[in-house]
Amino acid sequence: MDDEKPITEQALDTITTAVEATSEAAVTAVKKVRKAAKKVAKKVAPKKASKKKAKKATKKASKKASKKAAKKSSKKAAKKTAKKATKKSAKKAAKSKTKAKR
Repeated sequence: MDDEKPITEQALDTITTAVEATSEAAVTAVKKVRKAAKKVAKKVAPKKASKKKAKKATKKASKKASKKAAKKSSKKAAKKTAKKATKKSAKKAAKSKTKAKR
């Protein structure tokens, strides 16, 4: 963190970074879950079922799973970055207090 930047600006930067990281994590999770759901659907789907039905079922399952995974990963990432941000701002505040005393 820069010493010249105000703490509010630094916090805003941290939040922006957190949001970006969260969205990237969500996208990655969705991709992984969709891939896994497709594999499962291929194994589970009956052999005689039409391709359209199997495709529809796969899509539905992957959509549901991806939503869940995205929610979970975004929550985790947000928590992590929020923790980091609070620690950094607390350190910064302590530093500025000691500087002010001198």
